[in-house]
Amino acid sequence: MNKTELIDQIAERTGVPKKDVGAVIDGLFVEVSHVVAKGNDKVTIPGFVSFEQVPRKERKGFNPQTGEPITIPASTAVKVTAGNKLKAYAKGTDMPPS
Repeated sequence: MNKTELIDQIAERTGVPKKDVGAVIDGLFVEVSHVVAKGNDKVTIPGFVSFEQVPRKERKGFNPQTGEPITIPASTAVKVTAGNKLKAYAKGTDMPPS
C-alpha cells in the first residue's frame, strides 16, 4: 500500500475528506522527522510504533570488490520499533480493529 492508497482507505473509513487526511499524514511525517533529526527525544505511538535516533559506533568492514579491510565511521541512524499490538497483528494472534 502506498501513501495515496493509505489516504483513500482512511478517508473512506472515517468519512474525513482526502485532502484533510493527507494534510494530517504529512503533518505526522514532518513532526516525526523533526524529533528524530534533533536526536534527543523519541516519538512513540503506544502499542504500534516508535521512532528514535540512535548512534552507530565506528566499525570495521571490507571492500566487497577488493576484500580490503576498511573502517566505517561512526554515524547516526533511525531506529523504528514495532509495538506489541502491531507485532500481535503481524503474528495473527490478534485481529486489528475493523
